[in-house]
Amino acid sequence: MSFWEYLVDRHRQLLTDAFQHASVVFQCMVVATVLGVLIGVLTYGHEWAGTLATTTTSTFLTIPSLALIGLLIPLVGLGVPPTVIALTLYGLLPVVRNAIVGLRGVDPALVDAARGIGMSRPMRLARVELPLAWPPILTGIRVSTQMLMGIAAVAAYASGPGLGNEIFRGIASLGSANALNQVLSGTLGIIVLALLFDAVYVLIGRLTISGGIRA
Repeated sequence: MSFWEYLVDRHRQLLTDAFQHASVVFQCMVVATVLGVLIGVLTYGHEWAGTLATTTTSTFLTIPSLALIGLLIPLVGLGVPPTVIALTLYGLLPVVRNAIVGLRGVDPALVDAARGIGMSRPMRLARVELPLAWPPILTGIRVSTQMLMGIAAVAAYASGPGLGNEIFRGIASLGSANALNQVLSGTLGIIVLALLFDAVYVLIGRLTISGGIRA
């Protein structure tokens, strides 16, 4: 069976796996973004706190994905829970680091001006600092998403959702007629999803970042 024939024959299953893959990455990125920005907000004002935050979140990336998922299985079982926990932990570092860098890069004169017109600390953060720090934060989100697209494939090891199941089935049946088709369809599907997500982030950047900041 040719690769094209395989895609036509299995298109429904492949679309289902692709949707699950995109869904779990999107949901984990939402959680990682909220947590990452919150950690950045809480730590950017102190050098030691920012260093601790980036060091701690970078430690997660030193753990091989198979090992982390394997360690989580006895604690939370198979399927979605270990996938979500692992992906969220892996997605934190770029968001945390870029949030801290972005917030520290805001011109102090602008913050002083906002304070001078009576803005409270939460108002300054929401209306001045975070909007100006948004470009690097968005870059961190893009980097995290690209990483999680690939790491999510490993979740099939724990019966997780997504295109990784297609890859693992192909690897498990090496030598069979469709083994290569399975691995190739899963891999290309992940690449396509990563490119689509990145295109969406580019659009979001154009819609949410003013021309003055982009310049």
